[in-house]
Amino acid sequence: MNFIFIFILIFLIIILLAFHVRIVSQSRAYVIERLGAYLTTWQVGLNILMPFIDRVVKIVSLKEQVIDFPPQPVITKDNVTMQIDSVVYFQITDPKLYTYGVEHPMSAIENLTATTLRNIIGEMELDTTLTSRDTINTKMRAVLDEATDPWGIKINRIELKNIIPPREIQDAMEKQMKAEREKREAIRRAEGQKEAAILVAEGEKKSQILRAEAEKEAAILRAEAKKESLEKEAEGQAAAILSIQKAKAAAITALKEAGATKEVLALKGMETFEKVADGKSTKIIIPSELQNLASLTSVFGEMLKKDEIKE
Repeated sequence: MNFIFIFILIFLIIILLAFHVRIVSQSRAYVIERLGAYLTTWQVGLNILMPFIDRVVKIVSLKEQVIDFPPQPVITKDNVTMQIDSVVYFQITDPKLYTYGVEHPMSAIENLTATTLRNIIGEMELDTTLTSRDTINTKMRAVLDEATDPWGIKINRIELKNIIPPREIQDAMEKQMKAEREKREAIRRAEGQKEAAILVAEGEKKSQILRAEAEKEAAILRAEAKKESLEKEAEGQAAAILSIQKAKAAAITALKEAGATKEVLALKGMETFEKVADGKSTKIIIPSELQNLASLTSVFGEMLKKDEIKE
């Protein structure tokens, strides 16, 4: 009998230990009460409950959690009603405050998020709301983090998932965006045409400059060629005149050396006069020596006598 009693006692002790030994895993915490009052918070490791007097009130996850709230109707400063849904990222930092601080923590966070969002959006106009997501997120996180601190909850961040304005506002915004796109397209087209016209004008300008430079160079080359031609012609005329003068000087020298008389010189003058008379000149200038016909006759007479004597 004693053996059976001891066996039953050992069996009961094993069962009690099995139901009152707890192994707390990582990123979890157990809130323990003794006789209805908060006793302690178990962390990671092996823990034993006192039978009949201790109990686990709440098992709390210490991981970061995410709550996706459904869209909430909000009214902007310019009386536009929109639907906005938000996502809240939070983490439990104090399991005791989380257990005893608020009755329904998730419902409390949802309601607090909705009221805070309405307050912030109510101070902003529609256009500002659509372009100020970061500002709204920052303000909401600051307000919610301060409000949930007594509940042992830390709000890490809040993101506005969707901002849905009314259908007529969306249509007006789409028309406005279309008009803006058409305006930008028209501006870009005008700028393109302007740039093309500038390029064409610059091309024509450069072409005209090149033509002018080419004409200038051609004119310079023509002037230089004409100058060289005139110089060559002048040099030729000067050389011809010099040759004539040299020939005349040689003739005069030869006449002097030959002892030419006045009669010979007069005869040469007559030959020259005949050549001038045979030309196309309309005016004939007669030397003063030939103007006197008597002297001319005497000259010819003397020349004839000399020729007869020589014969």
